[in-house]
Amino acid sequence: MSQNSKDPIAAHLGLSRAALERATQDAGLLAAARKIADVVILALRAGNKLLIIGNGGSAADAQHIAAEIIGRYKQDRPAYAAIALTTDTSALTAIANDYGFEQVFARQVAGLGRRGDVLLALSTSGRSPNVLAALRTARERGLATVGFTGSQGETLGALCDHLLVAPSDDTPVIQQIHLAVAHGICEAIEQALMREARGK
Repeated sequence: MSQNSKDPIAAHLGLSRAALERATQDAGLLAAARKIADVVILALRAGNKLLIIGNGGSAADAQHIAAEIIGRYKQDRPAYAAIALTTDTSALTAIANDYGFEQVFARQVAGLGRRGDVLLALSTSGRSPNVLAALRTARERGLATVGFTGSQGETLGALCDHLLVAPSDDTPVIQQIHLAVAHGICEAIEQALMREARGK
């Protein structure tokens, strides 16, 4: 028995490394990530906003990604509009109480989303009813829809204009790939918009 098989921390890091290596070699994933970056760049350049949703760890990732966009990723630059719809406890609890938990994101998309905005939906399973409901509302209102999921969640793609599939079925590893890819997308967004700002 190897040392790593006895050590859950080392075993997890090994699984994570292998999944990230698969992601690095996954031409479809990389192409999807580049296209998603382009879609968000176009929206932010036009003065539109990025709305982000997810449950549990994906809710935390939604907040993390929004902070990178509205604050900064690496460079001092103008703020861009990004909102995690996972943070307003009054809205979340009121909507869940009055309309049911399935509507906690859809109702916010209905109130805040406008044609030209982008909805980024994080769902490792691809089956979360509140995420699917929000994507349907976004489609009805003319938002671009983007999904991040895992290898078992491709049914999410029916409601997404662009779908990124992490090459894993292990929820924590999927979330790690999502955040790593999101950081790369944030880098691409920041570089593109900073180049444009310098060119003006």
